[in-house]
Amino acid sequence: MTTDIHSANWVNPNHPTPAGKPPATQVGVVGWLRANLFSGVGNSILTLVTLGVVYFVLTGLVRWLLGAYWEPVWANRKLFAVGPYPTDQLRQPAAVLLVVCALFGVSAGRWGSIIRSLAIGLGALLSVLAILPIGMQAQLLMGVAVALLVIGYLVGLKVPIATRWLMLAWLASLVFTAIVLRGGIELPRLGIAWSFAPLVDPGLYGGLMLTMILAIVGITLSFPLGVMLALGRRSTMPVIKYFSIIYIEVVRGVPLITILFLAMAMLPLFLPSGWSSPPGLVRVLTAITLFSAAYLAENVRGGLQALPNGQYEAAEALGLRHWDKLRFIILPQALTKVIPALVGQFIGLFKDTSLASLVGLLELVGIGKAVIQQPEWMGVPGGAAKEVYIFVAFVFFIFNFGLSFASRKLETKLGVGKR
Repeated sequence: MTTDIHSANWVNPNHPTPAGKPPATQVGVVGWLRANLFSGVGNSILTLVTLGVVYFVLTGLVRWLLGAYWEPVWANRKLFAVGPYPTDQLRQPAAVLLVVCALFGVSAGRWGSIIRSLAIGLGALLSVLAILPIGMQAQLLMGVAVALLVIGYLVGLKVPIATRWLMLAWLASLVFTAIVLRGGIELPRLGIAWSFAPLVDPGLYGGLMLTMILAIVGITLSFPLGVMLALGRRSTMPVIKYFSIIYIEVVRGVPLITILFLAMAMLPLFLPSGWSSPPGLVRVLTAITLFSAAYLAENVRGGLQALPNGQYEAAEALGLRHWDKLRFIILPQALTKVIPALVGQFIGLFKDTSLASLVGLLELVGIGKAVIQQPEWMGVPGGAAKEVYIFVAFVFFIFNFGLSFASRKLETKLGVGKR
């Protein structure tokens, strides 16, 4: 019997049957749920338990947020911003904010990378504050700050400003900040005394402004000191090497709070006789800088050790001087390798500024403690502690998440961790 080539069951071996569609339970949302959340009995039970926990946590959190009493935070927004800084001299912190925003914009346009990401975050935060009903003058200030940020960014894109001049501008901004917030400068030992406003005691700095001062100055001063200590620990000169080792190990062996108390009590003993006792802000800044430098030195040393010997040999073969080798070849590669560790160190330093409240400074956490103890909130059911501390935690989270996000962007751009 001959085979009918037109039979419905006949298949041409040269033309295979087209593949059919996958089952509906293996594709789309249903397929993803089966593969990731309900792939087995144990996975299904774990998913259901997790969903139950998330449901109860979220519903409880939403109910609490809707019924929370935020009046203590709102009524003390000036304290949270600048602490007990004199109200009639708030134009001085405003001037510092405007200068910093302009520099941030220029740096973002000139350098891009992590600075641009931080500038975007700063601009978003200022824009939100400009919208919130915090007062017409404060809203106008935030709007002008955003405008300066954008204008500075455009200037940085169009004008080829040398990096060294921009770095000098940032260093000068630290001096400018100190003079402006103080209301002038007063150095009796050098015969210098000038003021354009009533001098403000550094003990009146507080709130987020003080937290930012402690973090930024601590990071700025500890970074070069940490790099020098890392290089000193690898030095062939015994005096420098063993001094660096002893310093790093001693400082890393004690908690920051111990160094803060020692600085408050003993720093005047190391000053020349006849010098006035430094204010508490200077003592805390000194302690934070010395403490952070020791940890940062070990991070940098890890980057130096991660470099293959071929890089050092190549630098030697080029005939470069010692500092040129470090500047152009060794340090750029070493610092790139430890970007996550450095950013983690900076985030830790930003959070460690909260310990300054234990030695009498009214930074953000100190202001929170003071607000909770205000008599007008004593009669509030449950007190004001929960709302105040959640607000403080949220502020810390915003800044730390911004640093972490900018770090990830920089790592992606530089290809850190990729081959």
